[in-house]
Amino acid sequence: MWWPTSGRSCHARRVRRRLRTVNPVRPTELGTWDGLSYSLWVPGRVESPQCGVVILHGAGSCKENHHDFARAALATGLAAIVFDQRGHGASEGAMDSRVVDDVVAIAAVLRSSIGADAPLALRGSSMGGYIAILAAPLVEARAVVAICPASTEGLRRGLTSGTLGFRADIGSLDRFLSAHELDEAVGTLEVPLLLLHAEGDEQVPVEHSRELAKRVRVPESRLITVPGGHHRSVQHDPELRSISLRWIARTLGAVPPARWETRG
Repeated sequence: MWWPTSGRSCHARRVRRRLRTVNPVRPTELGTWDGLSYSLWVPGRVESPQCGVVILHGAGSCKENHHDFARAALATGLAAIVFDQRGHGASEGAMDSRVVDDVVAIAAVLRSSIGADAPLALRGSSMGGYIAILAAPLVEARAVVAICPASTEGLRRGLTSGTLGFRADIGSLDRFLSAHELDEAVGTLEVPLLLLHAEGDEQVPVEHSRELAKRVRVPESRLITVPGGHHRSVQHDPELRSISLRWIARTLGAVPPARWETRG
């Protein structure tokens, strides 16, 4: 017997799934300081002490490529600031001998939001790692994370060959590089240094970080190498990102994550 049916057939029915709207955490502030474009990330409610991290990108990159680390820092309870170095992104001018002075200026912007005496860490990738180590004493940073840090020689070669991928005042920047050897800077560094490096790095050999680790004098410093990977793999690896943030928070004496609330 045939039974009439109402509505759509079984074949015609479709389960309607609701699309999930994802709203990523956005910067607290987007601004410019002396031609440097930055994004500032500050927890909505914090307890003392307030701590922060200045994030430095590598050659040819930009601040947006490191917003993942800024968001993770915010979730850990750390304030963060990321900026386009000169010759990159939305910042003005060409990269020149002001590279370290620019880090000092951006660190001051971060401290103006969380406290003039706020403990800070510097976290840099490749060229950013090189600059972070050099800038640490002037910023009065209490910790440095350097991911696959570029060597002075490698940066000078790239600058001369034009393969670094950014606008540069070649003469000015080369004079700066020739006067600032990374090996010497690491040997005189007086704060803990965390070195992270992929053994499969095709641009900066892992042996470079291993040699730098031999020069480190501060006991709390660490070297972490991981098998495989490439030049950019470590900086966006979730596990290594968590390790570096826990290390920063512990070194700076930050409040445990459970006691922080981030701004949505």
